Amino acid sequence: MTTIFFMWGFLTCLNDILIPHLKAVFELSYAQALLIQFTFFGAYFVMSLPAGRLVAHLGYKLGIVAGLVIAGIGAAIFWPAAAAHSYPAFLGALFVLATGITVLQVAANPYVALLGPEKTSSSRLTLAQALNSFGTALAPLFGGFLILSNQVRTAADINTMPAAEQLAYRTQEAHAVQGPYIGLAVVLVLLAVFVYLFNLPALKETTEQADTSNHTLMDALRTPHVFFGVLAIFFYVGGEVSIGSFMVNYLSLPDIGNMSEQRASHFVSFYWLGAMIGRFIGSSLLAILSPRKLLAAFAAVNMLLVVTTMSTSGTVAVYSIVAIGLFNSIMFPTIFALGIERLGPLTSKASSLLIMAIVGGALIPWLQGVIADHIGLQHAFFLPLICYAYIVFYGVSGSKVRNLPST
Repeated sequence: MTTIFFMWGFLTCLNDILIPHLKAVFELSYAQALLIQFTFFGAYFVMSLPAGRLVAHLGYKLGIVAGLVIAGIGAAIFWPAAAAHSYPAFLGALFVLATGITVLQVAANPYVALLGPEKTSSSRLTLAQALNSFGTALAPLFGGFLILSNQVRTAADINTMPAAEQLAYRTQEAHAVQGPYIGLAVVLVLLAVFVYLFNLPALKETTEQADTSNHTLMDALRTPHVFFGVLAIFFYVGGEVSIGSFMVNYLSLPDIGNMSEQRASHFVSFYWLGAMIGRFIGSSLLAILSPRKLLAAFAAVNMLLVVTTMSTSGTVAVYSIVAIGLFNSIMFPTIFALGIERLGPLTSKASSLLIMAIVGGALIPWLQGVIADHIGLQHAFFLPLICYAYIVFYGVSGSKVRNLPST
């Protein structure tokens, strides 16, 4: 299961390499290039409910197999997209790939949480998410070596080349993407076969197959700790992605880091690396401490770090924003595990709603960008501050199980 978490982390972070590559190849504006992230996060929102229905029908194991196969098909579509030199085709391939990952998220997150005692579900899910972070750490190195190894030429340069050289150049650029993604497609399909052959517990009692009362999505959403959990995922992912998205610009400010964008990008790597380290540590802590109290404590620390980020300058401001990644670590898996606690056959429906809330990663960074244009980037970090304040509330009160639907 941790291998599966690694793979979707790897595939997700590979988008950060695709953006500069396709921006240069197709000479896109920043807004056009960021359609890559919009398409990816949009798939979570659009496909979470269908993914939930699929997992409810197939069960967790076959749902994971289906997600891997769909993601493999999406990766394989990168071959004809690159051959056709079509940006819309790339976006289409990315949507299919993200749909497969959405199915994996809906199936694998609750499955890992349920594979053992309820008391340690947050610990198990945090450990699995640590491997997800390992994938996000390796993907930029892999993609940078294989996809960004050649300098992309401008349209003006290409037009001065003879027709035969133009064709050879276009073919070379296509192969830069085709090879890695075909390799990933093969790995995903082989992993699907491995999961299918592996003896995994069905856990049918926590799927819709065991739901004799035919509960609806609204039944899940009306459950308080699910409703508050959906909002917590929305705000957490939004805050995390906002900080990562604006970090390079923030660290480049003269009174903050006064560094080049290239050097600032190294600090972004430390931010995500901190999340991975924190998840390994957090997995051990969650096995012995209350997940609610630890979640609230980590969110409170991040509130202090964001306030420091907003109110200081120089070295203190630089390290305060990077340190946020360390305390982000346990938040997603802990919120998720608490959000599906004691739901029985409603688990898959709640899982769909929680994964749907990842759309916060598309909306909150955009809103922070709008705010930054008006009041400045440093002060615009009050938006992630509000996000972490809500997570403190969720850990202290919102995650408490009450008013469970009758079965």
